[in-house]
Amino acid sequence: MSASPLMSLGVKAMAASYAGLQVAGHNIANANVSGYSRQQVALTTSEGQFTGAGFFGRGVDVQSVTRAHDAFLTREAAGARSSSSMDASRLSQLRRLEEVFKLGEGGLGAATSELMNAFGDLVNRPDDLSTRQVVLARSRDLADRFAEAGDALDTAQAGVGAELRVSVSQINSLAKGIADINRRITEVRGIGQSPNDLLDERDRLLSRLSEQVHVTRMEASDGSMSVFIGGGQRLVLGAQAAELTLLQDSADPSRFGVALVEGATRRDLDETALAGGAVTGLLRFQNDDLVQARALIGQLAASVGGAVNAQQSLGLNLQPPAGSVPSSPMFSIGAARALPNLGNARDAGGAYIGSVSLSVTSPSQLRASEYTLEETTPGSGSWLLTRLTDGVQTAVVDGDTVDGVQINFGSPAPQPGDRFLLQPVSRAANGFAALLDDPLDIAAAAPLVATTSPANTGTAAVSSFSMVVGATTIAGATATISFTNNSGAYNWELRDSGGGLLSAGSATWTAGGTIPGTGPDINGFSMRLSGVPRNGDVITVLPTPPGALASSNGNATALLALRDMGITGGRTPTESWSNALADIGVRVQGATSSATISKAVASQAEKLRADASGVNLDEEAARLIQYQQSYQAAAKMLQVAQTLFQQLMDVAGN
Repeated sequence: MSASPLMSLGVKAMAASYAGLQVAGHNIANANVSGYSRQQVALTTSEGQFTGAGFFGRGVDVQSVTRAHDAFLTREAAGARSSSSMDASRLSQLRRLEEVFKLGEGGLGAATSELMNAFGDLVNRPDDLSTRQVVLARSRDLADRFAEAGDALDTAQAGVGAELRVSVSQINSLAKGIADINRRITEVRGIGQSPNDLLDERDRLLSRLSEQVHVTRMEASDGSMSVFIGGGQRLVLGAQAAELTLLQDSADPSRFGVALVEGATRRDLDETALAGGAVTGLLRFQNDDLVQARALIGQLAASVGGAVNAQQSLGLNLQPPAGSVPSSPMFSIGAARALPNLGNARDAGGAYIGSVSLSVTSPSQLRASEYTLEETTPGSGSWLLTRLTDGVQTAVVDGDTVDGVQINFGSPAPQPGDRFLLQPVSRAANGFAALLDDPLDIAAAAPLVATTSPANTGTAAVSSFSMVVGATTIAGATATISFTNNSGAYNWELRDSGGGLLSAGSATWTAGGTIPGTGPDINGFSMRLSGVPRNGDVITVLPTPPGALASSNGNATALLALRDMGITGGRTPTESWSNALADIGVRVQGATSSATISKAVASQAEKLRADASGVNLDEEAARLIQYQQSYQAAAKMLQVAQTLFQQLMDVAGN
């Protein structure tokens, strides 16, 4: 028997040991590479050679190099990473939003309270110019705070757009990378071996892609991986990749949407269908959190500014000639908007055919919400208004008023299939500005003054007097209230400047109530009494004399009363701001909790994947020693075979 079989055994053993050393070294070198899957040599025993004395082994063959990979754990880790990235992205934006909703002296609530307190000082010193200057300063402070809040929200929207552009660019780059690796994998798979490092690289790209958008994957028989997003929309198919693009939201062009583009086909992707990833978190913040933040601040701006302007218009200022110059609004307020959907009907020039406009009729009834306006059923010509915060729906026609906003159809009217996004308060803060510069413009005086007759026998006195927003006031008219018993019953008359009777009536005053009470308006005023009137007592309400305007505080009292009135959707300004802070606070707390939980889940999922597929350096070090010793033994085998061969040659030579 020659020595050649022994040499063959040694060569194969050395090759197998060397392969093991090479793979172990590769594992050690890539131990810290994210997503690397541990590799190992697959060895098989060579088929034995039959002899008359039995089968003699031929050693070992290197069959392949395999990777430790668990497809289920890899998908779970990618999905958990997608959810974690979505929550983290939304939380990051919400924390920036907290800067707009400040507590303490830097917040809008404090600025509103300071203006109301300045009205209180004006009640005590209506003729003091320095007090009036303080009112103007506080009005400018409030206007600046609202404008800053509006600008900050615009900046937040711009930030969302910038981050979405980066994410979309990364998604497109990753999709192209996956498609290219698919091509390379299918080429290599033709030789019958698995391209382990390419498969790892594809999993790494899929993992990074999952951070941007939730994906589902499907592996084909040729080894390529198809990737789908948005509820089944194809992003990668074999060696072909579609592109994601950023576009204007169809309802509000200032917002962003995403669409999948493949050739000439574009498919808009809804935020809810994307399911996860940073893109979903950004869109959710934009379409929910940021919209509500605008509505909350806008409601406060529109209601406070509208109430102050309405009350200011009922009073008299000190501009000469006294009492004859109409009072100007104290604030300008951002206009209510009705935005046509980008898909609405247009004419040949590209302009929208139908239009809708909004006008605020009652600031105190405004809601912190946006609305959609669309046909009840396609082609019906009847229109349905949906409040987006709670889904309440109202059938409307041209001129209807809902939640303090009148809806007016243009000419021509909205066309069949048209849709509109209504924003009564969303831009109120952006257009908020103080309009008065002259302290004489503040309308602290009431146009009417109430006096009690010297002949009255009761103890009744006028404790407060103000003009009522929305009530009718007839200039120059005088009202007389005459009590007819000791229980508060009275008759009233309203006469013009010439003594002509305009209207009359009777009612009953009750302690703590107002005159007039629930009955008809007398002349646009409301007054409260202290003490008790007696039968025959008379109170006269007549125009304020020009000489008494400087000391009159009737309208200043009404302005101060706004502080404690439900002028913001049934809440006081302070309550409304507290409600806004609570809303944003709850959103931040919820997002923080979600981000913490999803991060922990993602970490655990990645740990499970790494435990199954990752590199254990201790194990690899042990394998190195094992393969080293195996290699040395195989080398010794070759040395023995060489010695035997040499001895055989020596014997043959003799």
